Amino acid sequence: MSDRLFIFDTTLRDGEQVPGCQLNTVEKIQVAKQLELLGVDVIEAGFPISSPGDFNSVIEISKAVTWPTICALTRAVQKDIDVAADALKFAKHKRIHTGIGTSDEHIKYKFNSNREEIIERAVAAVKYARKYVDDVEFYAEDAGRTDNEYLARVIEAVIKAGATVVNIPDTTGYCLPSEYGEKIKYLMEHVDGIHNAIISTHCHNDLGMATANTMSGVLNGARQVEVTINGIGERAGNTSLEEVAMILKCHKGIGIETNINTQKIYPTSRMVSSLMNMPVQPNKAIVGRNAFAHSSGIHQDGVLKNVQTYEIIDPHDVGIDDNSIVLTARSGRAALKNRLQVLGVNLDQEKLDKVYENFLKLADKKKDINDDDILVLAGADRTQNHRIKLDYLQVTSGVGVHSVASLGLNIAGEKFEECASGNGPVDAAIKALKKIINRQMTLKEFTIQAISKGSDDMGKVHMQVEYDNHVYYGFGANTDIIAASVEAYIDCINKFKD
Repeated sequence: MSDRLFIFDTTLRDGEQVPGCQLNTVEKIQVAKQLELLGVDVIEAGFPISSPGDFNSVIEISKAVTWPTICALTRAVQKDIDVAADALKFAKHKRIHTGIGTSDEHIKYKFNSNREEIIERAVAAVKYARKYVDDVEFYAEDAGRTDNEYLARVIEAVIKAGATVVNIPDTTGYCLPSEYGEKIKYLMEHVDGIHNAIISTHCHNDLGMATANTMSGVLNGARQVEVTINGIGERAGNTSLEEVAMILKCHKGIGIETNINTQKIYPTSRMVSSLMNMPVQPNKAIVGRNAFAHSSGIHQDGVLKNVQTYEIIDPHDVGIDDNSIVLTARSGRAALKNRLQVLGVNLDQEKLDKVYENFLKLADKKKDINDDDILVLAGADRTQNHRIKLDYLQVTSGVGVHSVASLGLNIAGEKFEECASGNGPVDAAIKALKKIINRQMTLKEFTIQAISKGSDDMGKVHMQVEYDNHVYYGFGANTDIIAASVEAYIDCINKFKD
């Protein structure tokens, strides 16, 4: 009989801490419902005390989702736990996730405390959380750098206090797989009452070892893994859900199963990528654009003779349809709607009509429409209510001449126009924009993504703009990269806090 591994998804909490990837409540609900379809056991819906938005999101996700456990994060602080319990009041299955740093670095520099006091605070937090819920998870922050003997003392104390799950985070992504596996093994062998709780992994990817560390933890006794879609998360990211799920599916000899419907992996990946405006790297395992592409002649020959020569995963197993309908200017609403549903996007008729209208305009400019293009179009309605919109843009540029841009904006229904010259067409267009939006703004980062299949492809631009000591993140997409750049800058401005 196979062991059961519980999948704890923190895309909506740890994953959403990526700068520029914040979702509104409606978008979070959309992701949470997709995670439910995917088959995750626990959804960490937010950190309720951190903001009214997070508090409200936990409430609304609790209402929207049926069978997964809804988890809310707290510090080892009574007020945090009170607020989390309030946010979880509508959850059918609820969990409070509380904890404290246990490494000497955290104890000394973060808390200015000592080991004994940290254990007392940990126990008090778990006992307090148990007053509200039966399912309490404790995290030992920076467990990866915590001395194993002391970590075992902390874990034993919180299990006796009522913790049902104990989370052993490699918070800084420091551990080697052998070290992390030994840490889990040590706890299994030295903690009295360890079988009264589930050991959970939570690994970061700072050194590129998050998935390897997670699997090492599982092989040594952990039976919950904390993961995110596409491996998104702070700094270099978290353990990737799709990688763990497919490792266990491919290596059936391990004898550990999950509840994940792997055919929902790809549409879930595309939905998260689109809503968070965070492209998936082409060579990303399982869900990257090149994950099932073969360019080497030797590889192509082998795959044509027998796909198993170079593919250990059937693309259909992760929800990739290699015989998908090709969309062109002659495709109808039904074909577009079908492709959106495959990608995990369901639109009502009014929104579908708007997307279809924009799809036809794009299809007239491009030979074929790819999935990234469709997801950009589906997300375009998020800008419809922006106060500032691009009305028109005209640029003159060339070798040996100054670039000149003429630009028009619609600001709350009022029209504005300006011209400017610059060091290239994008610089000229942004200078014209700044003449209209007369504020002290500084462009901090400018990134162009996903121009790959031809000169007519959709260009995606990500920007960071600093204003009034705050950094704002914007996104733009257009077959004209200059227009996409201006749209990304406008997206930043629309987020300014006046």
